[in-house]
Amino acid sequence: MNTKMYAMKRSIGRIAIVIGLLIATDARAQQEQRWEDCYEELMSTEGSEASEPMDYELLSRLASHPFNINTATKEDLEQLPFLNDQQIADIMEYVYKYRALQSVGELYMIPSLGNACARLLSYFIVIGEPEEHNRLSWRNMLRYGKHKVVGTVGIPTYRSKGFSEGKYLGGPLKHWLRYTFDYTDRFELGLVAAQDAGEPFFSGRNRGYDYASFYLMLRGRGSLKALVVGRYRLRFGMGLVMNCDFGFGKQMLLQSLGRSSAAVRPHSSRSESNYLQGAAATFKLSKAIETTLFMSYRSVDGMLRTDGSGAISAIGGSGYHRTETEMQHKHNTFQSAAGGNLRYFKNGFHVGGTVVYTALSRELRPDTGRIYKRWAAEGTHFYNIGLNYGYMRGRYCFSGEAATDNRQALSTINRLDLRLTSAVSVMAIQRYYAYKYNGLFARSFSEAGAVQDESGLYLGMNWKLGRRLSAFVYADYAYFAWPKYRQSFAGTHAWDGFLQLDYQHKDFLLTAQYRLRRRQRDNKDKSALMERNEQRGRIKAAYHLGAWQLRTQADLSYAHQQVSSVGYLVAQSLLRHYKWLTASASFDYFHTQGYDSRVYVYERGTLYDFSFPCFFGHGIRYSCNMRADLGSHFTLIGKVGTTDYFDRSVIGSGNQQINHSSRTDIQLQAIVKL
Repeated sequence: MNTKMYAMKRSIGRIAIVIGLLIATDARAQQEQRWEDCYEELMSTEGSEASEPMDYELLSRLASHPFNINTATKEDLEQLPFLNDQQIADIMEYVYKYRALQSVGELYMIPSLGNACARLLSYFIVIGEPEEHNRLSWRNMLRYGKHKVVGTVGIPTYRSKGFSEGKYLGGPLKHWLRYTFDYTDRFELGLVAAQDAGEPFFSGRNRGYDYASFYLMLRGRGSLKALVVGRYRLRFGMGLVMNCDFGFGKQMLLQSLGRSSAAVRPHSSRSESNYLQGAAATFKLSKAIETTLFMSYRSVDGMLRTDGSGAISAIGGSGYHRTETEMQHKHNTFQSAAGGNLRYFKNGFHVGGTVVYTALSRELRPDTGRIYKRWAAEGTHFYNIGLNYGYMRGRYCFSGEAATDNRQALSTINRLDLRLTSAVSVMAIQRYYAYKYNGLFARSFSEAGAVQDESGLYLGMNWKLGRRLSAFVYADYAYFAWPKYRQSFAGTHAWDGFLQLDYQHKDFLLTAQYRLRRRQRDNKDKSALMERNEQRGRIKAAYHLGAWQLRTQADLSYAHQQVSSVGYLVAQSLLRHYKWLTASASFDYFHTQGYDSRVYVYERGTLYDFSFPCFFGHGIRYSCNMRADLGSHFTLIGKVGTTDYFDRSVIGSGNQQINHSSRTDIQLQAIVKL
């Protein structure tokens, strides 16, 4: 008890110091909300399915190059992955009908844009006349192109077991560098180098950074719609054959699925997975026909089997290369891929065909003795063929895709969007993924997280209940023919239901959420299936008080499978801005009965870093973020975050174990713009 009281007093003292720093930042300017805060509003439905780092980095890159909404093309709007085809069409129709937008407030008048989506969109556009120097030429690029260099270092104030016992091959610092040169949204060149804590740096097998990436992108050059050389990401159709473009989680993935055009983007992230390497290009063959071709050759991490055969049991992994075992897996397998997509679109109708061939230098041989891996991908050569289609007219939008693989297994997904009135829109999604189907690059809407062994129906509705109040509700049912992980029996099912209410008045936003998920899991002796229920509720308010920008959040979670687990979180964040200095802080108190009732909260971070950590147990989390804009060319950002646990003396396990009840991390970042 004395130890617990001491920890709480120490935490309170640290919080008092942070508050003092914020108060000392005497602000006179009204604070503007950042796009990251709007992004968090959309992501808050996802929980453990929250966005991948590369999703956030993509939006960071797009936010730094806002385009003129009044001169934007369909291709410009399709760069934003949170917009669907219906929303893109409605935006273009509104601009055409009223000649031009005069203010971002008009976005809220577009029926298919919800309040949260309209707020987020406002950070990626500008309103004005077209730029005179938008024409792509070497002269304009050299004169108007922009350079940016970003360097970040993460400094831990603790020593984990992997370092103290000498199991990690590298040092404790996490650091990365990024250089970009861009000219509007027409040309971009980028270099990324990253190092995780514990990975060797200029030692052993690493002759420099553990991760290094290069890309060059060109858009809108005659019949060449898009070209990327280096590392890139693709999406065709509904993602049954190819989608390494955008994650966002189960709900937000819906936005970009089913578009009539393909997505070809540079891979500007530090993520070591879910990308291709080589070249990809989209050509406009005529007004109604486009084609995308790609080739890729890259090394991947393969989990070597222990039988000495040289085969691998899985592709990928954590992406960490800190220990001898992890280094053995690093880039030990080569993956070749090639294919393309041909599509036709006219008068709201589109149809396209996709072919992808993939080869591995090592045999992929998963542990099929485990029942849930019985139909996992295996072999050295794979192919997938898909047909995507759709039709959009007025308030009606339909899209879908059917695909098969080298096992001749079939998968299909179909989606219907219907705007009943200017205030009510509904969506229905049907999917059937055969249990034998495999696609190494497949990624689409699913409950279980894979395009395999799932049949389901999703029904959702958006309802604007007035100028200030809106509601979003969905129900999703999924059936699995083959046993999943932690299931010993076939023929299981899952339910997912969600309700969200938003109330906005001027600078005040109140959000209430409730989510219910029901899944089936083995009992302790694996003799029968049991229902696992998970319920989560959240109330969140974002508002301004003078020069302060504040956000208050309360979460409640409940999980039950034989035994119950309850948890709650209370969080407060605040921000002030004064001329060149911005200061923010967050304070989170959490208390859960176990990992099953864990809670999530958004935390402001440095540029290109999105933090959505989860907490379980009993403790407090607090952080402080300071940003100094020293002129228009130089920016410094610093962040300090501490987690204090009141119910344990050891944090983590394995090589990540820390023999202390508290951990503090420091991040420093420098940004140079020329």
